[in-house]
Amino acid sequence: MRAIEIRQPGGPEVLTLTTREKPVPGKAELLVKVAAAGVNRPDCLQRQGAYPPPAGASDIPGLEIAGEVVEIGSEVTAFKPGDVVCGLVPGGGYAEYCSVDETNALPAPNALTMTEAAAIPETFFTVWHNVFQRGGLKSGETFLVHGGTSGIGTTAIQLAKAFGARVLATAGTEAKCSAMRELGADLAINYRDSDFVAAVKDATDGKGADLILDMVGGDYITRNYQAAAIEGRIVQIAFLRGRKAEADFSLLMMKRLTHTGSTLRAREIPFKALIATELHRHVWPLLTARTVLPVLDSIFPLEQASAAHQRMEDGEHIGKIVLDMS
Repeated sequence: MRAIEIRQPGGPEVLTLTTREKPVPGKAELLVKVAAAGVNRPDCLQRQGAYPPPAGASDIPGLEIAGEVVEIGSEVTAFKPGDVVCGLVPGGGYAEYCSVDETNALPAPNALTMTEAAAIPETFFTVWHNVFQRGGLKSGETFLVHGGTSGIGTTAIQLAKAFGARVLATAGTEAKCSAMRELGADLAINYRDSDFVAAVKDATDGKGADLILDMVGGDYITRNYQAAAIEGRIVQIAFLRGRKAEADFSLLMMKRLTHTGSTLRAREIPFKALIATELHRHVWPLLTARTVLPVLDSIFPLEQASAAHQRMEDGEHIGKIVLDMS
């Protein structure tokens, strides 16, 4: 099969098209002929040498796929050859074939294209766990998401609105703010010309946000504490501005805040299976009805994976970047 390998740690140019043996599915795994694979920021970190795959995972980058099941393991019961699925994988997505545990795969919604289906798993699993399971977002609460036009951000805006929250989102250009409003954000904040803390306070009559999803870190940590409501929750999923910062932790105490965080890639398969079950129950009907959709920024052929990574790192994308295997 054709696949993309990381020749050595470095920039997008180190991604190289190569030939590998097709993976052999394990007893509980599906072998999928990949039609499309999502590109995510953890892939870029892996390419740079900063985010190695978990033990036992493929060294081929790629955390989400969509395609047709062509072979199943001896213990698989939920799928059969010919089924069309999308799935969350710990690696191996940038290839024409990829194995996935059956519990971490879901039927691809009939209403979606393969490139749309490939843009679901990593972001929807991440948002569901961090916003709804870990963050506990409830209908009627105010939700602030930073990086509102990233794959995570566009998904978080739509899901939070679908489940009854008031959504505030930040981005760095007016075009991105317009896109966030089109997705349903009640307030789009351009962080380059506005103080998001002041904007959140103004929008909530001084109360602040009940839940904040942050992928920025750095100096945003204290500012999130300032923007949060009493008993507010902050969920950390990345550190684009750095993982070390000085913070005024007195706000954590005085506001009785909860600051938590998580990573997904290295979590055990049964944990991800629980997320998949909840997504199928609560979110798949929305995808099938196309009331919630992955936002596609751009689609690249597999051999242009380096260009896809460059697009990601340029920071101009709105929504997901996908590799097409056809």
